[in-house]
Order: sequence, then structure tokens, then C-alpha cells
Amino acid sequence: MSSSPRGEGDHDPPTVVPSLFSIDSSDPQQELIDRRGLDEQDIAQIDALMAALARLRAAEQELAEASLRYMQLGRTDMRALHVLIVAENTGTLATPGAIAQALGISSASTTKLLDRLEAAGHLRRERHPRDRRAVVVTIEPATRSSAMRTVGATQARRVEAARHLLPAEREVVLGFLEDMAEQISVAGVDWEAPGSGAGSS
Repeated sequence: MSSSPRGEGDHDPPTVVPSLFSIDSSDPQQELIDRRGLDEQDIAQIDALMAALARLRAAEQELAEASLRYMQLGRTDMRALHVLIVAENTGTLATPGAIAQALGISSASTTKLLDRLEAAGHLRRERHPRDRRAVVVTIEPATRSSAMRTVGATQARRVEAARHLLPAEREVVLGFLEDMAEQISVAGVDWEAPGSGAGSS
């Protein structure tokens, strides 16, 4: 069966998805974003800013995955090592309770975590110098050196980006990031669909 002839004005639809961070592409009917007071230049700048944030998130994800592969540890393991490095740097005694609080995990999960890292040779547990009933956790020098030389050195490059800004510019960026964190916070948000509560039938 032959298709109907195309007119000169007919065009195939685009096969490349437009930018996911374009306000107009994501919300053409202004159901989500109020454009009042924004001209084309404003919208283009906001689109570019959202795309830049996406590239930052992608770079952070890539770095996190690379560090996990290199250290052969999980995300919580890496966070625990970071806690121990900070504790060592600041002269703080890292007890299991303090580690659990810093990571936001239970005491039982912390015990399993420390058991795993100690068995792998990444940390050691010793008696508290003033309370013999308590335990202090310290990172092994080889693990600290490896983490600082690789993951730490790469993460520290963030400071270079901040150094490129003037003090007033840092204040603007700080305000923007704090405002965005507040705007997208899910604290107090109820996403439960109507009628899906425990008491619904």
C-alpha cells in the first residue's frame, strides 16, 4: 500500500529528544512553572543553570562510582572512612555511637559495618583512653593514605572552583544553593495518592 504523498510543508518529527532541562520543553503549558516576569534571556539562563547542575550531579555520580570501584567498598563504608578521617584530623574520639549518629544508621548496622571494615584491614578498634568500657575506632594508615591520595584529592578540587569566585559571588551561589535545597525539600510533603491511605477500601 502506498502512503499518501507528502506536501512540501510536511516534515518528519524530530528524532532527538530536546534538552531535559528546558523549561519550555518540560512545561509548555505552564502547569508547573510561572513564567511571569521572565523574558527569553531569563529563561535561557535558567535552562543553562539547570543543565549545569545536571552535569555536576553526573560528575559527582561518576566520581562516587569510580571511588567505590577503586576502594572496593560500599557507599556507607566510604562515608564511614570519611568520618574516621575527619575525627582523626580534628582530634575527636570516634566511638561506634558517634559513627552511627554521623551516618544516620542503627547501632546494629554500625556494628556490622565496623566488623566488615576491620576484617578487611581498614580500621581498628581500641579501648577508650578514659573509659575502659567504651571503644574507639581509628582508620588504618594505609587506608587513610589511599583514600586521601585518590578520592580525597579529587573531591578537594571543588575548592578550586570556589576559589575562582569573588566573595560576593560566593554569597550569591551560597544563597542560591540553600534556597534550592529548601525549595525541593520533601520535609512535610505528603505524596500519598488520594484514597490510598491505610483506612481506604
